[in-house]
Amino acid sequence: MDFKAGEVLFFDKPLGWTSFDVVNRVRWKLCREVLKEKKLKVGHAGTLDPLATGVMIVCTGKKTKEIDYYQYQTKEYIAEICLGATTPSFDLEHPIDAEYPTEHITEELIREVLPTFLGEIWQTPPAYSAIKVDGKRAYDYARKGEDVEIKPKLLVIDEIELLSFADRVMKIRVVCSKGTYIRALARDIGKALQSGAHLISLRRTRVGNVRVEDCMNMEQFEELLSEIKANV
Repeated sequence: MDFKAGEVLFFDKPLGWTSFDVVNRVRWKLCREVLKEKKLKVGHAGTLDPLATGVMIVCTGKKTKEIDYYQYQTKEYIAEICLGATTPSFDLEHPIDAEYPTEHITEELIREVLPTFLGEIWQTPPAYSAIKVDGKRAYDYARKGEDVEIKPKLLVIDEIELLSFADRVMKIRVVCSKGTYIRALARDIGKALQSGAHLISLRRTRVGNVRVEDCMNMEQFEELLSEIKANV
């Protein structure tokens, strides 16, 4: 493998890691253990929140020019959403800030509501997100308790499917376009159900034709590097 000329690597991002953690680890391992150099261009195609796992595409060397190609690929997620409560970040990063009734929510109602999100939709990104507003990240404002206007974005939801519903937790599969915030989708589904909701788990299972089954974890990556060094 020629990491300077460029390689495209498929990772199953671990829970708790930021996307930058993955990129930094890959760069550090390659520079220190394989290339014996201080610099290498490494980037990722599509950010995943620390509390999300799954497909993350990392490009090295000249292959970083292909990042945009992968970023614009359709993505598939499996998400678990807890109904009846909200958090400021719409996920488990922050504690519950409000609770709502759920007695009226049935599986039948959920199956009626979900199709309303199919096709083109306008979605307002979360305040706790990396989207830029006036040159700063939205989460910088949110963490200081400052209100900021975030403009809605036009997205496409190709597929949305209810996989299960029990004990206020619904599990869904979503196929969507670049830039979709599943946390914000959870928020909007909660509102559509006349309740509240927040994301409790998220796994990206596909980017384009790259499935999570095609991805390696960090331990497997390190084993790959060991094999490369042994054959040099």
